[in-house]
Amino acid sequence: MLWALYGFGQLVEPLPDTRGIRLLLNLMPLDAWACCWIVSGLLAAASSALPEGRDWIGFPALLVIVVPWMLSYLVSWWPLGDNARGWVTALIWAVATVPVIVVAGWREPPRPKKLE
Repeated sequence: MLWALYGFGQLVEPLPDTRGIRLLLNLMPLDAWACCWIVSGLLAAASSALPEGRDWIGFPALLVIVVPWMLSYLVSWWPLGDNARGWVTALIWAVATVPVIVVAGWREPPRPKKLE
């Protein structure tokens, strides 16, 4: 849900400084990116209710929106040099993906056997 809330925040109060995502804004307007954030967050939330083995779609949905965001900030710092603190924001987004990757690798606990 955090991803969906971030997207909603971009719709309601867009980023004041877009130097870090200038490359992304060349592809789509910020409103479209915000909708992508919302869709990925809602997709992940919905997939969490699915049974084991069918919930896999939620994890890449969370990563597929963060990776371009993170890379855009990184490239805005180096090699473009537009954003002196772009590396910091890229690092923050990278750290935000760590729990997603860790949880995606967890094994589901075994289901209790039904007594007959």
